[in-house]
Amino acid sequence: MSDTLNEQLGTSPVTWNLTDLYESIQDPLIKDDIDFCQEEAVLLKESFAGKLDTLSPATLARTVRRLERISSFIGRIATFAFLNFTTQIKNAEAGAFLQEIKETASRISRETVFFELEWSKMDSDTAEAILRDKEADHFRHYLQNIRKYAPHMLSQEEETLLIEISPVGSGSWTNLFEKVLGHLQFGKDKRTEEEVLSDLYSPDREVRKQAADDLTQGLQSQLHILTHIFNTLLADKMIDDRLRHYPSWVNSMNLSNELEDETVEVLIEATTSRYDIVQRYYRIKKELLGLDSLKDYDRYAPLPNLPSQAIDWETCRDMVLNGFRKFSPKMAEIASFFFDRNWIHAPVMDGKRGGAFAHPCVPEVHPYVMVNYTGNVRDVSTVAHELGHGVHQFLASQQGYFNSNTPLVLAETASVFAELLIFHDQLESMQDPAQRKAFTCQKLESIFATVFRQVSMNRFENLIHNARRDTGELSDEKMSELWISTQEEMFDDSVQLSDNYKIWWSYIPHFLHSPGYVYSYAFGELLVLALYKLYKTEGDDFVPKYINLLTQGGSLSPYELLQPFGVDLNDTSFWQGGLSIIDEMLTSIE
Repeated sequence: MSDTLNEQLGTSPVTWNLTDLYESIQDPLIKDDIDFCQEEAVLLKESFAGKLDTLSPATLARTVRRLERISSFIGRIATFAFLNFTTQIKNAEAGAFLQEIKETASRISRETVFFELEWSKMDSDTAEAILRDKEADHFRHYLQNIRKYAPHMLSQEEETLLIEISPVGSGSWTNLFEKVLGHLQFGKDKRTEEEVLSDLYSPDREVRKQAADDLTQGLQSQLHILTHIFNTLLADKMIDDRLRHYPSWVNSMNLSNELEDETVEVLIEATTSRYDIVQRYYRIKKELLGLDSLKDYDRYAPLPNLPSQAIDWETCRDMVLNGFRKFSPKMAEIASFFFDRNWIHAPVMDGKRGGAFAHPCVPEVHPYVMVNYTGNVRDVSTVAHELGHGVHQFLASQQGYFNSNTPLVLAETASVFAELLIFHDQLESMQDPAQRKAFTCQKLESIFATVFRQVSMNRFENLIHNARRDTGELSDEKMSELWISTQEEMFDDSVQLSDNYKIWWSYIPHFLHSPGYVYSYAFGELLVLALYKLYKTEGDDFVPKYINLLTQGGSLSPYELLQPFGVDLNDTSFWQGGLSIIDEMLTSIE
């Protein structure tokens, strides 16, 4: 079934070219690069461990550059192993190679861990003298950021031990999660997760209901394993947070995002205070669909007059590039590289991971994008979203490996902004008022998924992490109970949640791969709504400021990067401003 769909949409040949990284998992260059990293890591440790506070600023800067080179080489190998595995999860050889590289990276990291430990705990006067020196200019933010982790660093022996056992730690459990879902076949036609989820957007209610049943039955068959994986990773984080003295389950993610806890709390409180927007919309949608009650499997049902014809890959390409070009020719040019140079993997395939992502790879190569393209309007937005990431990653690569790593909250800004550009471009091309209304509703639903749904999932995470810490291992019934409570808070009586829906927490990878990550989507969406409003006011003067924001990567904190736009992230009214734009869109529908 997947092959037929791919042929119809023209995605069969749209696969990425991983030879830009390595020829194959047998490429001898992989061993050469590993040997270099191993030897260089040992040499650095022998030369500088225990001596960082005696180094001149110039020598320390050279040491950081050598560490960056090691990290970049390892990043290149790890990216190749991950991408190679992603499209063939059922391939034992690909899985074994990915695990081997994780173990190799762990072994090399064991040699270089001394740097972060010594630098983070260096006395303030010595460290500040180094940071003020011009030799530290390029790495100043990176070095300052490491020092923020000082209260959470363990001894060198403990950190080395944790690195040593990390290949069989959380990453191994997330791999098992991917393998379980990758092997699952749903329904009598034995379809992939992506195909079944796509049916939830069908105009036929029976098709949607069957998709919900098929998804639930598939998940139920593996729920004992999925529940065990969740519990293990919840406990793993609990132990790590306790050892490192993080005050809450989400504090480490906030630190990684370079955000104050206050900023995240203000965002969450502002968003949950406007759940009424969600409830109002779905009550309207029930009327528009002519239903007595809106079930959970009806949430994504297309509204009457929404364009329903399949969009082939070439048309999707043109829509995305044209939308980008109207905003910035430079943005369109970079995005075109992904299409023209085989940096995208698009077809739906058995054994391919579900969902979509953009991987930054390393500055010396280029980012890669993965989607599972099924040809609907939503998929065009997904392609734009991931290419927004890709453009951002491409521009930020000039900052180098360490400084190009953008905090998640700003990484989502680029992707959501790209989506919004394509939405407005598509909306302008529509003349029929009914079609425009339906398309606006579809965008509202996309915004809900990014803002309100992600915050409700953050509330679920908050409950399961704290419950695991307070009461011990959680049953699947308890997790389902906590999941439903957060969903009912958001929907109230506007959507009728079925027993099927109770276990749908179990297939969401973000909870496992990056605990606490999901609020980044809401952050990005609400920030983008504010930035887009500024763009409509400033016009072309806005574009270079925005491109510069992307080019800076992670070389500054989110607070510093957003200063040119006059944004105060701790001001409730700023977040309420983004929410009011959503309210205005809904009012136009009402």
